[in-house]
Amino acid sequence: MGTTSLAELERLYVSSYGRLSRVAVAITRDEGLAAEAVQEAFARAIRTRSGFRDEGPLEAWVWRVVVNEARRLAAGRQSVAGELPEAASPNGGAADADEALRARIAALPERQRLAVFLRYYADLDYRTIASVLEVETGTVSATLHAAHRALREAIGGVRS
Repeated sequence: MGTTSLAELERLYVSSYGRLSRVAVAITRDEGLAAEAVQEAFARAIRTRSGFRDEGPLEAWVWRVVVNEARRLAAGRQSVAGELPEAASPNGGAADADEALRARIAALPERQRLAVFLRYYADLDYRTIASVLEVETGTVSATLHAAHRALREAIGGVRS
């Protein structure tokens, strides 16, 4: 679609940068690489905007570009297994639980991990996640269900 304007992409960048960055950090496990991923993804989106075929929302297309760029950068660096971005903890007691949860999420299979990031770090709906991951909406539901089950079992909580 040739009508995707620079202004539309700029508005999306400004309104979504925080969420895009959080997910990119979760994927790359590095704030610098995450910022690079978001920047490069938007540069690529601007260069290739004529390739946007209007088969879904522009936001989903941009998310796909950001996720793919973050995955590409993460694959190019050696990462420490089980490490996810630090989350602010209101008190010291919750820090260990937060760290354990981040390690469990990092251990999930890639599709489950990406679905969790997109749902809970980016607050995307199932339809948008499906578009980003290029799967059916029902697959997103099943993937998140499997991730939730795996996390509950890993943590030793209630099983479904």
